[in-house]
Amino acid sequence: MPIDTTERGLETLILDTLTLATNSVSGDIVRERPAAYGAGWLPGDPADYDRDHCVDLAQLSSFLKATQPEITDGLSLDSDTPTRRQFLGRLKREVGSRGVIDVLRKGVAHSSRRSRSEVTLFYASPSPGNERAALLYQQNRFSVTRQLRYSSRQRNLALDLVLFINGLPIATFELKNSLTKQTVADAVQQYKRDRSPREDLFKEGRCAVHFAVDDHEVRFCTKLDGDKSVFLPFNKGYNDGAGNPANPDGIKTDYLWREILTRESLTDIIQNYTQMVEGKQLWPRYHQLDVVRKLLADAGDQGVGWKYLIQHSAGSGKSNSIAWLSRLLIGLEKDGKTVFDSIVVITDRKILDRQIDDVIRQFTHVSATVGHADDSAELRRLLREGKKIITTTVQKFLFIHDEISNEHRNKTYAIIIDEAHSSQGGRTASAMSAALGDIAADSEDGYDFEDQINRVIERRRMLTNASYFAFTATPKNKTLEMFGEPESQADGSVKHLPFHSYTMKQAIQEGFILDVLQSYTPIRSYYDLIKTIEDDPEFDSRRAHQKLRRYVEEDERAIGLKAEIMADHFHDAVWRTKKIGQQARAMVVTDGVDRAIRYYHALKDYMAERNRPYRPMVAFSGEREYAGKSVSESSLNGFPESRTKEKFQEDPFRILVCADKFQTGYDEPLLHTMYVDKHLSGVRAVQTLSRLNRARNGKSDVFVLDFLNDTDTIKDSFAPYYRTTILSDETDPNKLHDLKSMLDGSQVYSQEQVSEFVEFYLNGAGRETLDPLLDSCVEVYREELDEDGQVRFKGSAKSFVRVYAFLCQILLYSDVEWEKLSIFLNFLIPKLPAPIEEDLSVGILDAIDMNSYRIERREAMSIELEDEDVEIDPVPTSAGAGLSEPEMDPLSVIIAEFNSVWAMPDSSISGNLLKALPDQVMADEAYQNARENSDKQNARIEHDAAMLRAIVDMINCSTDLYKLYTENDAFKSWLNDRMFELTYNRIRSEAQ
Repeated sequence: MPIDTTERGLETLILDTLTLATNSVSGDIVRERPAAYGAGWLPGDPADYDRDHCVDLAQLSSFLKATQPEITDGLSLDSDTPTRRQFLGRLKREVGSRGVIDVLRKGVAHSSRRSRSEVTLFYASPSPGNERAALLYQQNRFSVTRQLRYSSRQRNLALDLVLFINGLPIATFELKNSLTKQTVADAVQQYKRDRSPREDLFKEGRCAVHFAVDDHEVRFCTKLDGDKSVFLPFNKGYNDGAGNPANPDGIKTDYLWREILTRESLTDIIQNYTQMVEGKQLWPRYHQLDVVRKLLADAGDQGVGWKYLIQHSAGSGKSNSIAWLSRLLIGLEKDGKTVFDSIVVITDRKILDRQIDDVIRQFTHVSATVGHADDSAELRRLLREGKKIITTTVQKFLFIHDEISNEHRNKTYAIIIDEAHSSQGGRTASAMSAALGDIAADSEDGYDFEDQINRVIERRRMLTNASYFAFTATPKNKTLEMFGEPESQADGSVKHLPFHSYTMKQAIQEGFILDVLQSYTPIRSYYDLIKTIEDDPEFDSRRAHQKLRRYVEEDERAIGLKAEIMADHFHDAVWRTKKIGQQARAMVVTDGVDRAIRYYHALKDYMAERNRPYRPMVAFSGEREYAGKSVSESSLNGFPESRTKEKFQEDPFRILVCADKFQTGYDEPLLHTMYVDKHLSGVRAVQTLSRLNRARNGKSDVFVLDFLNDTDTIKDSFAPYYRTTILSDETDPNKLHDLKSMLDGSQVYSQEQVSEFVEFYLNGAGRETLDPLLDSCVEVYREELDEDGQVRFKGSAKSFVRVYAFLCQILLYSDVEWEKLSIFLNFLIPKLPAPIEEDLSVGILDAIDMNSYRIERREAMSIELEDEDVEIDPVPTSAGAGLSEPEMDPLSVIIAEFNSVWAMPDSSISGNLLKALPDQVMADEAYQNARENSDKQNARIEHDAAMLRAIVDMINCSTDLYKLYTENDAFKSWLNDRMFELTYNRIRSEAQ
């Protein structure tokens, strides 16, 4: 017979795979499962479903009779009696109030006039060697029913499949097949349109999950609510993005019933993952389930002493992943023994503390399982008491560095680091190692100086009595090398990769975060400076340009104009368009507290002048002088600093002006727009702009208006973290030999002085002994080294200390001389005076004024990231160069150079000639061919070539334009960018 390609064929495929049956519908008989059958499911009969109580009566009755006959005799399950109805009513009420998962885990207490019973409704998976528990577990009845008519109101309505455990519904399915031109989206719409949330089966908690499935994708929902129902992807991911990979053994989505819905897997999900939290049903996403299971499997196989890097993007549900992992690591065993005595979670997020606590409370009656350390004494007490899960901050570990007693060397720990990039650096990891280490300060006789050095080395290494689980969205090179998986290459290099990844690309494509680069608008500022003195003194050109740029950006006219642009944009593009249902907020990112305060006042005054119905607020640390008085965040906002986050969600506050606060780790889904007036690059750019990416209902887009950064810098910053981040090679330990040779060769110190100092220090000598040794070296540094030599020595010393602090944690061997020199340099470096470099730009700001300031807003653009994994370089080991020679130029030259870069093009040039350029460039045949048959990058190359040809053609009309274009790189770059935006966007719109 031909293959059934309809959704009924998919329905049959799923059911037959679960049951290995050839005739799934069994009539009036509940078919028993042969022991070896597939995933261990029974085919259910839709006639056995009790619509009034939402149970499969035949499966429930069979389970209770087989496992608790003494109870079932009094329940009259075989006939419709008041006794049975009373029990089923009690069961329905309990499921309605507690949720089906909690009822399965904990059972139901049921009392009648004759007796009181504790009815068990599910037997958990047995521990190894427990034969009685294994026999009871085998009595669980996992059944799957097709075409279940669930409604008492409309009896023709049927679900494609429903899964039951011991008669209680766990999951429903709506199936579609792309071969019949229906997809998972149609299944989702069927749930939203045709499955009324008023039906008992679809009320929250009554059934754990609802699956929409086709042969390409899986989506799930835990609360059906008509059009408001939220369906999330439950896909493996493909090519670091959404979807599923091709399956050589079947259809793409068969992992759902072959891997996830086996008896063992579903039991694991019920016991350890899905739960009701604050009245809402929680079900794990695929990657959450995948990463926790893989970590547990590897840690159970390897034991203690391993490191894992988990690169999970914002929007991955990392908090729940950490909470589940924390809970499950507690009971992890290897060879019949517990792997970890305690789980320590390092985080600065209070919300994670609450989530871990909520997860644990669902699974255990032991209230003392979780503890949070608010101070060092509390943390020390929790460790000594052997608390199972301890949450704390990095700062607390640093504080108790030398206070943890020797008793912890015999205990084992799992250290879970939330946002590894902010918690794993040299000093922090050293402090964690010291706090939990199996090496304590020496207090015994018979150990010499060499032993003490070796102990310090071991103390600073990553622990052997702990495993590290480091979670981060943006892994740096140190993070990858410290926690990543090493992979040897043919050329001898060793790359480091994450153990598990859920990428920014996948999170965006699956809709869990928004693409913050989808509408990025750079702002170009133009200035015209003039000389205000008759003389023409010389200044250091490099420093002068830096000061001039800062001067013009902080000028009152610049701040005022930019504030007006921000306020008008927010009013017109955010407020009037009712973004996020008129709830949208904006953030202003500034370069320093003084600028933030000035922006706050400029915005506040302008909004009051325009009678806006909202106002700004400001966020910064400490106090500052402004307008002759001391101000703080609290005094300006009018409420305590601790309430800033809370108040920002309330009217009339709509714009938050920040100076280094709320730019990392701040999750506010109402943030829609960001105004950037701060130089950003690398991880900091990603973390700052990503404040916008949190998704929520009604939030379909975000917007960035950037006054300082160019698109290339932002693109380069995001590129390494769009997909999986890979470390290109390991840090070369031989660089420490090179640095040490350079330092030794300077003769600032002798080996004898280093050894003497370290021995005194380790034996507790006071400053009266240590300082003279250091001061004698400082004198040599001052008198024997010239300025370049001092710069090189101090730079090399800092590099040595930095690189060694990192390498000593991961090297498999010890080097006493390196450790001694590191200890010595840590004390010497602060005493070394920085070479005095005279500022030859002093006074330039008194000799200039800003003649004009203008801003040009460019077209909003979508910054497209390359769809490929990106390698980053290892930890740098260079010492830096010496002092740079100042380049002295007259003030007039410096102003002319500054204006040539930042001034508007000459108005006589930017008129009719520039207006004619777009049409001439668009008519270029090579550019036409590239834009029609190639990608945007190649089109840009041909565009720039066409621009040059057009400018050359215009030489007879304007030699000024030709000269300016060919000699002024800033003007050339500006004009090329502008014309490409005009021509490429016009071409695309015309094509559409």
